Amino acid sequence: MLGRREFLRKSVLAGGAVFAWRYTSLVASPTNIASRIDVFPEETLGTISPNIYGHFIEHLGGVIYDGLWVGENSKIANEHGIRKAVLEHLRKIQAPVIRYPGGCFADSYDWKDGIGPADRRPRRTNFWIGTENDQSPASHKYDPNAFGTNEFVRLCKLTRSEPYLAANVRSLPAEDFYRWLEYCNSPSGTTTLADQRAAAGFREPFGVKFWGIGNESWGCGGNFTAQEYAVEFRRFTTWAPGFGQPLSFIASGPNGDDRLWTRSFLEEVVRKGNGELGKIYGLSLHHYASNLSRGRSTDWETSKGDALRFDSVDWYELLREGDRLEGMISAHWQVMEEVDREHRIKLVVDEWGPWYKPGSEATPGNILEQTPTLRDAVFSGMTLDVFNRHPEKVTMANCAQLINCLNSLYLAHDDRFVVTPVGQVFELYAAHQGGQGVRALFSAPAISYDRDGKPATFWGLKGSGSLKGKKLFLTVVNPRVSESQQSEIVVHQSTVRSATLTSLTSPDQDIHGRNTFEHPDGVRSATEGLKTRGSNSLNVTFPPASVSALSIDLG
Repeated sequence: MLGRREFLRKSVLAGGAVFAWRYTSLVASPTNIASRIDVFPEETLGTISPNIYGHFIEHLGGVIYDGLWVGENSKIANEHGIRKAVLEHLRKIQAPVIRYPGGCFADSYDWKDGIGPADRRPRRTNFWIGTENDQSPASHKYDPNAFGTNEFVRLCKLTRSEPYLAANVRSLPAEDFYRWLEYCNSPSGTTTLADQRAAAGFREPFGVKFWGIGNESWGCGGNFTAQEYAVEFRRFTTWAPGFGQPLSFIASGPNGDDRLWTRSFLEEVVRKGNGELGKIYGLSLHHYASNLSRGRSTDWETSKGDALRFDSVDWYELLREGDRLEGMISAHWQVMEEVDREHRIKLVVDEWGPWYKPGSEATPGNILEQTPTLRDAVFSGMTLDVFNRHPEKVTMANCAQLINCLNSLYLAHDDRFVVTPVGQVFELYAAHQGGQGVRALFSAPAISYDRDGKPATFWGLKGSGSLKGKKLFLTVVNPRVSESQQSEIVVHQSTVRSATLTSLTSPDQDIHGRNTFEHPDGVRSATEGLKTRGSNSLNVTFPPASVSALSIDLG
């Protein structure tokens, strides 16, 4: 006869969530708790890379100028010209890695424009000028290059983050990439570029490890075919100097579910031999949840929804779009295995988040700026849980973008600053970094809703777990817009000694809740101690429309 744990594990593999829910119903406690979470600390999935909790900044709208960079002479509190509030909060969430300078901007950018004395740096037309408007300041249209490589690396050093630089493949030759490597990593006194770096106040090499070879090379990064881009990737990475610093090259990967790009790129790369796979640290994957047309359209612009005005169906539709990412990760992983059987290459999801139509900008003139709501907090928690559940596949991820843009952690203008619900989620989830991912089975009845006259469903409870010694950290998303979810949590082969629950939601149960400059606490978290029974289980109630974290001490 199978043991209870082995039976449960095999049941899930064989029958999926529906079977698991039936099984849970059979063993539910007499209290008629609606859902159940089974955690198996001995079944580890792999180490959750801290870099999964990475960030992304681009010279786009108000991300750099007014958001991150205020200038050394500004009255706004800053460190070396960087907004101090951002630095403080990045340290708080233990920001592991930051990607720069793009995005699409990267493939129009000449890194040499952003070094040397600030008053001698040239002004250049920004890639995004075509989408700017009459309210956009000049610095958004014509980049003054006040913020460049030196300032970016200083940002990383001040926040103890790893820099991740994206090279220009579309409009600069491989030689410029070579020289950028030299400027960043060559030892002091060895090259003219090293001397130039030292003259700017950076005697020691930057030691940049992560390098993206282009960005979205299937589109704004060159409009290449996968085969054409593979040739460029080989060319840019051949004999690239490390200067004693191991380099991790990240290839421009697929747009969403485009498995043909993944297959074609890898097949062309190994045309020169399987040894070429060793040059690829990661394959980037981008996915934006944007289509809220409920199946009526696939047009990029018209299918978008509103960031602030939405109903419960829009809520579930956005989560449904974001939830597609987990299937994409598994599908691309399977395609990668066709060529890379040892899975030396990992996935780097270096752009992810919701993308709405314009109209919710906190600051007029900041293109692509959106005001995140509780919906975006739930979306972000759900996405981070996806990465945590696949630590063997995903080695880095970068939320798009850090400030004054899509799914931002922070909004800022002049001397005003606020942490968004997305930033609060990153605070809540920080304890997962570096933990051992553990198998956790979530069993809950699905949510049913009406999708323009047709029935639709969405899962009722999901999350992820990690372990550090005897400390279990469990994050849980309850996507139900108006119903709390009672759950029994069973930690197998362990004893629950103590536990605390922190839940992030809107205190007045408003799914449109948000944090603004005027009202920074529209969404906030609350922490409580939980009663334990000296057994391997405890009962928890998760508020509606919430993201929660449980810190559990095991015996």
